[in-house]
Amino acid sequence: MTNKGEQQYLDLLKDILKRGVSKPVWGNPQVTIKTVFGRQIRFDMAKGFPLLTTKKVFMRGITHELIWFLKGDSNIKYLVDNDVHVWDEWGYKQYKSKIKNQKSQILTQEEYIKKVKIDKKFAKIYGELGPVYGVQWRRWPAEGGRHIDQLGWVINKLRDPKQRFRKHLIVSAWNPEYIYEMAVTRDKSVVLPPCHTMFQFNVIGGRLNLQLYQRSADIFLGVPFNIASYSLLLLMVAQVTKLKPGDFVHTYGDVHIYSNHFDQIKEQLKRKPRPFPTVRLNKKVKNIDDFQFADIKVENYNPYPPIKGEVTVVGGF
Repeated sequence: MTNKGEQQYLDLLKDILKRGVSKPVWGNPQVTIKTVFGRQIRFDMAKGFPLLTTKKVFMRGITHELIWFLKGDSNIKYLVDNDVHVWDEWGYKQYKSKIKNQKSQILTQEEYIKKVKIDKKFAKIYGELGPVYGVQWRRWPAEGGRHIDQLGWVINKLRDPKQRFRKHLIVSAWNPEYIYEMAVTRDKSVVLPPCHTMFQFNVIGGRLNLQLYQRSADIFLGVPFNIASYSLLLLMVAQVTKLKPGDFVHTYGDVHIYSNHFDQIKEQLKRKPRPFPTVRLNKKVKNIDDFQFADIKVENYNPYPPIKGEVTVVGGF
C-alpha cells in the first residue's frame, strides 16, 4: 500500500529539483539554495503519524524540542541536558556575539556546549537565545509588562463548545519588535527570526485541524522535524481539549534545498516510503503543560537508515 502522505513530501523534493531557482543565502556565501515559493502538503492523523520513513528522523529530539517550546523556554540548557543539539549552532553564535569584546578566550563550540551542561551560571548567561518560539507562544511580551499565553488562550477556546468553531484560533511567533533592524537595538534581536511563523487551529465536524505557515523551509533537514513536531502538537492539543485529531496542513513560503544537500536528497528519492508509525500519548495527561517526554510513545516505526546533512547557519544582519 502506497504511503500517499510521505509521497507528497518526496514529490515536493522533485518539484524543487525540477523547477527551483538558485538564490544566494544571506550570511553564508559558501552555499546557495534552489527554491520554489508557495506550496502545501497535508496529513490526516487517522492514517498514521507523519514521521518520514525514507530516512530515520530524530523523534527524541523533536519531542524534547516541542516540550521546550511548550515551557516557553529560551535557553538551550534543557535541550543540552537531554542530549538534543539542534539549537547548538544558534546558541554558540549568540555566545560569540556576546563575548567578542571581552578579553576571555573564545571557547570552541564543543567546549561551549560542555560548559552549558555543567555550569548553570554560564548557561543562564550564554545559553540564552532571546525571545524564540516558546517565548512568543507562551509569554508574548505586551504593554504594561503583561505576557500573553497565546497557546493557552487558544486551548481555552477549544475547550468551550460555544467557542471552538471560531476562526481566530491563531498563535504567532513573528514579533517584529525582536526581529532584525525592527528591534530597538541589535542585541535585542532574536538569534533566528521564526521560520515556522504562525499556526491556526480549526474545528470541522468534531475534528481538530492545524495549519502551519512556514515562511522559510529547509526541505531536507528542517521540514521533516517541522512535520512531526506540529503533528505531535496537534495530537497533544486534541487530547487536552477532548477533540479528535484531524489534518495537519503544512503551507510553505520559500521552500528550498541547500546546495550541500543535493546528494542526500537524490539518495532519499531512491527509497520507497513505508507505512507511517503510530504515536500514543499518556491518556492521563489533561493539561498541555503536564506532558513529559515519557508520555509520548512511537510505535511501529520502521524507517530506512538516517541520511546525514550539515546544518547551514544563516541569517543575521
